[in-house]
Amino acid sequence: MDINPNWFLQARLKTRQLLLLIALDEQRNIHRASEELHMTQPAASKQLKELEDMLGVQLFERLPRGMEPTLYGETMIRHARMALNSLSLAHDDIVAVKSGLQGQVEIGTIMTPGLVLLPRVLTMVKEQAPRLRIGVQMEQSNVLLDQLERGRLDFMIGRIPERVSAAGLQYEELTDEPACVVVRVGHPLLAVDGLKLSDIADRPWILPPQGSILRSRCDLMFRRAGLTPPLNVIDTTALLLVTALLQQTDSLHVMPIAVARYYESQNVLSVLPIDLPCRMDAYGIVSLDGHLPSPGAELLLRAVRAVAKEIF
Repeated sequence: MDINPNWFLQARLKTRQLLLLIALDEQRNIHRASEELHMTQPAASKQLKELEDMLGVQLFERLPRGMEPTLYGETMIRHARMALNSLSLAHDDIVAVKSGLQGQVEIGTIMTPGLVLLPRVLTMVKEQAPRLRIGVQMEQSNVLLDQLERGRLDFMIGRIPERVSAAGLQYEELTDEPACVVVRVGHPLLAVDGLKLSDIADRPWILPPQGSILRSRCDLMFRRAGLTPPLNVIDTTALLLVTALLQQTDSLHVMPIAVARYYESQNVLSVLPIDLPCRMDAYGIVSLDGHLPSPGAELLLRAVRAVAKEIF
């Protein structure tokens, strides 16, 4: 007999019937099972028959001295246990919500969303759940992916590098990441109109190390323009050092424009008036495939999506 995949909705399957299946599996006797559930034996027999009629199969063999689950019965018992366990977890989640979302959520982020997106997200979430403990790691995507796959992060905001398999991962894109050139406030190039790549190629630079995605994109940008990539370079990704060097020299640095605008708003650095044909790959929310987020993590995910929609 074919079973409608939505049979349980049409039949209004009762939790009591699932409990009865488990009790029968453990007791192998309908009298003892009904006593365990504080039911009468006729009521238990009626519920079992209703369930068998719904499915169109026999779940238990009636033996002279008890009952044995059939192959169909063993299958249904296994799913009944899974369903009841899931309902138990749902109850725990509801309790967590009612108690102010106590617990711990661990997330990872790359630099741009860490500076542009997460401050608003965390503020929003803390207003709703002040007792929720939130841990944030800011690292490169490959480091965060390792932490995610080890189960140390609930989710991350970053990229899945090209050389990394996306198998077992879920990715939800948020935005791409154009780059720009930043300099110290008052830098002489800020007063130059119509800046071109040829005007800045031979200047002193502070750049990410060779082999990084942004460095490769930056070098490729100059080569495509028929120019030699910068040779007078300090290689570092240490943002505090980059900021200090920029403020004390006339060096140039390339960074995501969203991060640059943040530093510009704080009057720490200035964005050079030149459009760069250089951008990073898009980034987004990365999680483990099939992972069910906790209430706290789900609250954070909703906030990330809402704030990203406003900003981007």
